[in-house]
Amino acid sequence: MLTTWQGGTRSDTHISFYEAGGQRIDKDFTIRVDEPLELGGTNQFANPQETLLAALNACMTAHYSIAAAMHGVRLEKLTIETQGDIDLRGFLGIDADVKPGYDGLSYRVTMKGDGTPEQFQEIHDTVTRLSPNRFNVATAIALNGELVIE
Repeated sequence: MLTTWQGGTRSDTHISFYEAGGQRIDKDFTIRVDEPLELGGTNQFANPQETLLAALNACMTAHYSIAAAMHGVRLEKLTIETQGDIDLRGFLGIDADVKPGYDGLSYRVTMKGDGTPEQFQEIHDTVTRLSPNRFNVATAIALNGELVIE
């Protein structure tokens, strides 16, 4: 995955492959990101926080779908609504006492299908326990950065 600055607050991230089971699988996707006008962007694409939350929801959505199938439950409806507040004073470095990110996130999962309440709860518990992006957002993980100056 390679992200390239496109000017202003715009960036394009190109995904050319992933590895699974020791095999390289080629892909060719671009994710475009921007900030709203109020933060100097063009508001043409989702901003980084919206992209983060979309990735969280998409990962959990895939996992709910897989877990439902594994439990023999046919889904008719599945939605995840996620929200959180960021105080821009932290992001912009205006107030050192304000965190630059979310204090917390809230999400609501709505499911409908032919499962029992107990099956839906088990599916929910499975996703809560095993969703990779939920884990990555909810848990402190190592993040190692390196700066290269050309």
